[in-house]
Amino acid sequence: GPPPFLDGSSFKIGYSEDGAETGRAFHNGRFVRRLRELAMAEPTVRLVEGNVVSFIRDGDGVNEEDSVRGVMYVNPDGERVEAYGRITIACDGCFSRLRAAVNPSQEFKVTSQFAGLILEQCRLPYSRHGHVVLSGASPVLFYQISSTEVRCLVDIPPNCVTGSMTTKDYLRENVSPALPDVLRKPFLVALDTGNIRTMPNRVMSAQPASSRGVILLGDSFNMRHPLTGGGMTVALNDVLLLRDQIADGLDLEDYDAVEKALLHCFSQRKNLSGTINILANALHGVFSSSGDACSNELRRACFEYLAKGGRRSHDPITMLGGLQPSPLLLTIHFFLVALYGCGRVLCPFPTPKRMKLSWSLFRKAYNLIKPLIDSEQVTFLRFIPISRIY
Repeated sequence: GPPPFLDGSSFKIGYSEDGAETGRAFHNGRFVRRLRELAMAEPTVRLVEGNVVSFIRDGDGVNEEDSVRGVMYVNPDGERVEAYGRITIACDGCFSRLRAAVNPSQEFKVTSQFAGLILEQCRLPYSRHGHVVLSGASPVLFYQISSTEVRCLVDIPPNCVTGSMTTKDYLRENVSPALPDVLRKPFLVALDTGNIRTMPNRVMSAQPASSRGVILLGDSFNMRHPLTGGGMTVALNDVLLLRDQIADGLDLEDYDAVEKALLHCFSQRKNLSGTINILANALHGVFSSSGDACSNELRRACFEYLAKGGRRSHDPITMLGGLQPSPLLLTIHFFLVALYGCGRVLCPFPTPKRMKLSWSLFRKAYNLIKPLIDSEQVTFLRFIPISRIY
């Protein structure tokens, strides 16, 4: 698991006490390319390159209720080509243009943005591990992508880069001072010599396509904060669930049967997708600090809770990796973190000021996770009518 750093302290997190389960990293681009090669090797698959511009629908194609029959795409020669199929699967990523055509009411929220850098000749404190630095306003990720290169992703809260403050200025003035010494120098070198790429971090609850004949998958269907890298896990699990339905002899021309199968998939996916989505968004909320005492104490409580090891660290990391999909277990650990933080604030003895801070910490924790539970519609807590404590 990724070792967290906070105020000079750090520790490693394992998947299990005996080391029987270990994590593996892969290059996303190569992984996707290999999946494409495996698909192309199938005798019934034909790969066509093009840029999809719209769906093809029944009737005049204007009404959302008209069933999708295929897509219109532009081939490499600039020609518009029509492709038809019994089912169209759209997986065009977080910037999906097709999503709006079948789910016009679905909304996403931009919670922050990632600024990415490549650090040359950088050695991480823990070899072959991802690293999460929690000092500062928001988390900073480091992970190795080659024998000599480390990718750094800095989470930048909204409205931090405004006016005359550039992204490079923000990284230099606000982020670099909070980094461990071993990472600060290569980070500053990368700022001076490398390119900074930014990307918005979007969060969007899953919502089945409202049009018949089309299925949304991947980030066009569901998004969570990329802090934990859970998007591929959720997407591949959705593929497995859909494959099982098709393998059971689903008639793709029977739209009623397809709709019933998709509702079953939507129900079956909730344990894993709900766990990973809530964990990613809740961790981002906990690890990001607005500078007030309550935010700092909640982040410190989470750090110390994980550092205690045992199930307090193994359960969260296995849930993060999709090995233990349980929204209820995640919720229990989250509130244990909150209660640990409340008790920590009250020590060595409660005073009115400490009691006020303790209550503020619990309220912040509740207000973080309850809307996420409501959005995912998981655990019995979704039936509690109070979404926020004021």
